[in-house]
Amino acid sequence: MRTTLLALAADAVPGPLLTPEPQQAPAPADVPNRGVVDPSLADVARGAGDLDWVALAGYTALVLLALALTAVAVTTLWWMLYAWRSKGTLESTGFSRDPHPPRNTFTLLVPGRHEEEVMGRTLDTLATQTHPHVQIIAIVGHDDPGTEAVARAAAERHPDRIEVVVDDSVPKNKPKALNRALPFATGDVVGVFDAEDEVHPDLLRHIDSRFTETGALVVQGGVQLMNFHTSWWALRNVLEYYFWFRSRLHFHAGARFIPLGGNTVFIRREALIRNDGWDADCLAEDCELGVRLSSQGAEVAVAYSPQYVTREETPGSLASLYKQRTRWNQGFLQVLRKGEWRALPTRSQRAFARYLLAMPFLQAATGLLIPLSVCLILFAKVPTAVALLTFVPLAPTLVTVAVEVAGLDEFGRLYGAKVRARDYVRLILGTIPFQVFLALAAIRAVVRETRGERGWEKTEHTGAHRTAESAPVPDLAAETAVAGKVAA
Repeated sequence: MRTTLLALAADAVPGPLLTPEPQQAPAPADVPNRGVVDPSLADVARGAGDLDWVALAGYTALVLLALALTAVAVTTLWWMLYAWRSKGTLESTGFSRDPHPPRNTFTLLVPGRHEEEVMGRTLDTLATQTHPHVQIIAIVGHDDPGTEAVARAAAERHPDRIEVVVDDSVPKNKPKALNRALPFATGDVVGVFDAEDEVHPDLLRHIDSRFTETGALVVQGGVQLMNFHTSWWALRNVLEYYFWFRSRLHFHAGARFIPLGGNTVFIRREALIRNDGWDADCLAEDCELGVRLSSQGAEVAVAYSPQYVTREETPGSLASLYKQRTRWNQGFLQVLRKGEWRALPTRSQRAFARYLLAMPFLQAATGLLIPLSVCLILFAKVPTAVALLTFVPLAPTLVTVAVEVAGLDEFGRLYGAKVRARDYVRLILGTIPFQVFLALAAIRAVVRETRGERGWEKTEHTGAHRTAESAPVPDLAAETAVAGKVAA
């Protein structure tokens, strides 16, 4: 009887708990984009006979894209925040409250082509500079009678300050115009302004003081786009300029490698003459000159005070902005190929220069990889590790957007501009479209440079910043108070 009970008990005890028999194992659940079995990177590369080279290339593209986007996002974020490391750092980026007495003489070059709508007012504003020693040279094309008439009328109104130089070069571009006027410059310092600029009447006194305080060869002042209400891309363009001149250029100056801005830049005339002026064949003559001077060890000082920024407008259409960004990117590629940056003294500077100047290649590659990546994520069996890597750039991108939101709020307070709720919405929703737009412009720049197409595509100006919804800038005390809150 006991043997029988033991036998029955043995028959009643099931096999190992929670271990279904092979024929009873549940089928794996359907996981989107993963297939029946989640492939791993080891499975993908398991044997030469089973290796799917197309899939491997796709996975590699996804990983490279994620790493590239992460690198760009992290470095961009650091540059954006550089000036806000501390309250003292932020205050040091501006002009001194009480400028030194004037010690230099100035020549201001103002090239204009088909700018009859805006150039007259710019010349009148420059002529009201409170600095006692200012020569203004308006540069117009020999085939542009409209702009020439406006410039000569301004010279008649201010005969003691304004002269007109006619540029007869063919084909025309900005560096050729600047070089045409350089022999007529008499000032110790040569400054460059665009035809649509709004310039504070006390700017030159502060620029002169900055030269005295720093002993620099170059002083880069601030430039600020103003009409952020115009369009969704204008909003992002305005913030780009704000962070570039407010923070990023200070980082470049500290690293002793700086691509100069296209205007409100002041250079000692002897340095320009020694370097034969601007590169007449470069589409980013400002960047090229900055790289050349940096390679020679020139000291560059940067200053941004909202009171004294030069106000400008964003391009009036996406097509115009597209051409402008194409020209800038192509100019960076030209400077990279030219190789002046190889004369920088340290390895870190040369690496930094290579990374910055090659940015159009990186943006172009990103633009090509984005649609491939989307297709792979949606339709291919992507390994889990690769899928997770594609989310890595999201973290710095979200932080960057948050910084931009805070920057827009500060911009509105500093410039007395009303920032509406819909502006914040446009800023956030426009993040990805604007990055795709920049990638497309970079692709076009690479294509043009490869084909040897280096014609100058001019940006049209209508004076939109002169009717923008902005009030006078707060005084220095108000700016300091805002700066303290931001730094805190």
